[in-house]
Amino acid sequence: MKVINKVTQDNTEQWLYYSDEMDYSYDIKVALPSSPSPVDGYPVIYILDGNSYFQFAQGIVSLQSRNAPKTLVNEAIIVGIGHQGEGKDASKRRFYDFTAPANKYVYPDRLKGFDVGIHGGAQKFLNFIELELKPKIERRYSINKEKQALFGHSLSALFTLWTLFTKPKAFQTYLALSPSIWWNDHEILTYMDVFLRQSEAYEKKNLYLAVGECEGFMVDDAKQVFSRLSTDQQKYVECEFYCAPEENHASVVPTVMSRAIRFANKK
Repeated sequence: MKVINKVTQDNTEQWLYYSDEMDYSYDIKVALPSSPSPVDGYPVIYILDGNSYFQFAQGIVSLQSRNAPKTLVNEAIIVGIGHQGEGKDASKRRFYDFTAPANKYVYPDRLKGFDVGIHGGAQKFLNFIELELKPKIERRYSINKEKQALFGHSLSALFTLWTLFTKPKAFQTYLALSPSIWWNDHEILTYMDVFLRQSEAYEKKNLYLAVGECEGFMVDDAKQVFSRLSTDQQKYVECEFYCAPEENHASVVPTVMSRAIRFANKK
């Protein structure tokens, strides 16, 4: 693995990071707090789809951490993980990186006629984060390894849930906005059931799950996951659910991200 074309400006570093695991270069952006590091290091929030959402997260933390006692948002290191380019190529890459391997894929009618490319690369993408990117971040900056969060929206929120259910120790807090629970005939529900059967072996994790009121069937999907995780019998995930009034799939992120980051700060 290697980092190339690093640029540093205004407490923000930007890399083009080549991953041996993925044979692909990611746009990595790192926003650093201006104050000295706490003794136990800074919390860190990894932002998937970083090209779209890194600046939102950076702005929220930078502005609100100035008055943390009122906003409940503390300083943190923000790491954006983005794909190169735009349009169809980036979209295909998202379908690969954020979906789990499967023997068979079932596509909804709305995807018929669309070329989503190959998929099923989630395990390799998680390996990239765990074995390549996180060690680099932890060596380079002062990180509190016990306060790490993963943020995703849509397909990357599906990956966020999949990471929680398959490798819950990777992060302490998971922030999933409008997750694509529908993917491959709702296969993520099977992963969730397996996780819950095994979860006594894990420390309790934290999940912020949100969706826009105007997202139709995705609201019902998210409520189903929340209901399953929040029953009296299942105390292995502290899950908070929020349905954002009048928001749709595109508008939910700028509306709800501040709530999600505040949730991560409480943990």
